[in-house]
Amino acid sequence: MKVILVQDVKSLGRKGDVKEVADGYARNFLLAKGLAVPANAGNINSRNHELKLQQDRAAKELAQAQKQASELADQTVVVYAKAGDGGKLFGSVTNGDIADALAAMGYKIDKKKIEPLEAIKTLGQHQVQLKLYPKIQAQITVEVKDESQR
Repeated sequence: MKVILVQDVKSLGRKGDVKEVADGYARNFLLAKGLAVPANAGNINSRNHELKLQQDRAAKELAQAQKQASELADQTVVVYAKAGDGGKLFGSVTNGDIADALAAMGYKIDKKKIEPLEAIKTLGQHQVQLKLYPKIQAQITVEVKDESQR
């Protein structure tokens, strides 16, 4: 019997795969637990439509990430932090601080996508890598200034 997997099934396949399985396995396990649906014409068309929507969504996200990467290329972001003598910070500049500064500039970037090349614990300029999409990255400069300079 041919089935379309609704969820990932260990040792069988991933969501959306069309698989040929034994009738008993399909009826008693996959269909009974809601892990698969029969591979009839309507379900196959629905699956193909869903795959098309996913591809369109991925292409749109890719284009948006490329546009954002070109806009952010070689940008300088200013972050203010408390510093002591010698330019050492009390603590460090976090990914959240950088994400907040980017949000103030109008860019919505998740803090999990920000990767400083080294820990930012001093005043001055530091390079930061932004992973906007798989294989699409942008490098920005984060300039850390003392809060008293606002």
